[in-house]
Amino acid sequence: MYFGFVRPSSPDAPAFVHLAAHPLRWQLLSELAASDYRVRELVERVGQPQNLVSYHLRLLRDGGLVAARRSSFDGRDSYYHLDLARCARALADAGSALHPALGFAPAPPSLLTKASRRPAVLFACTGNSARSPIAEALLHHRAGGRVEVTSAGSHPKPRIHSVAVQLLREQHGIDISGQHPRHLDTLVGRRFDYVISLCDKVREVCPDFGGQPRLVHWSLPDPAAASGPGPVGYPAFVRTAAEIDTRIRYLLPLLMPTPQEVQP
Repeated sequence: MYFGFVRPSSPDAPAFVHLAAHPLRWQLLSELAASDYRVRELVERVGQPQNLVSYHLRLLRDGGLVAARRSSFDGRDSYYHLDLARCARALADAGSALHPALGFAPAPPSLLTKASRRPAVLFACTGNSARSPIAEALLHHRAGGRVEVTSAGSHPKPRIHSVAVQLLREQHGIDISGQHPRHLDTLVGRRFDYVISLCDKVREVCPDFGGQPRLVHWSLPDPAAASGPGPVGYPAFVRTAAEIDTRIRYLLPLLMPTPQEVQP
C-alpha cells in the first residue's frame, strides 16, 4: 500500500523567504548587493516600471533588508543600499529554521588566501580626508596587505581629518597620521580592479581610469559635516567607520578567492 509523504505541520516560512522569493525583489536585492543605486538607475537595470520598482523597494525597506539615504549631490534624490549584515543574519536564520545544521555565517577574512596578483582598489570621495582614507586603512588592515589599496579625492583637503586619525588609532590600532590627501587626477593611468566611490558628489565627476574596473558606489554621508558631543562629530565618524568596515568585510571574498578556489 502506498501511504505517500505527509508533510509535518510547520510554522510559516521566515519573512526573508517571503521577501526574497519574489523575482523582482530578488533582482533588486541582487543589484543592490553590488552597489548603491537611485530608483531611476534600478528601473533601468531591472527593466520594470518605476511605480512597480518603488513598490517593491518599499516592501524591502519595511522588511529591513534595504535602506535609503538622501543624496548629497541632489537632495531631491535618494540612494538605496542593501543592509548586508541584516541580510546575512536573515539568510542564516532562514536556513536554521529549515534545519539547525543549515545555519551559516559569511566566511571570515582569515579564510582568504594569496592570489596570483594583488587586486587593486581605489576609494574615491570629495576631500579624501575622512571616508576614503578610513576605507583605505580598513581594507589594507583586514586584507593583511594582500590588496593594493589607495584613496583620493576630487577636491582634496589640506590634511586628513584629525577625528579620522584618532578613531582609527583608538578603535583599530591603525596609524594614518603621516598620510596626506591626494587628487584623483594623480592616479589617472593606474590600473584598478575596483573603483569605489563613497560620496554622491564624486560619483558624478570621477575620471575614467581605463581598464574597465568594476565601478561600485557606497552612498555615505560625510561625517565631518556632522556635529555632536565630544570631538567634532566623533559619533558620526564612529557610525561611518562601522558601516565602511561592514561593507569591506563583505567585499573581501569578492577580491580574493578562498582556498578551495585556488588552482594548484
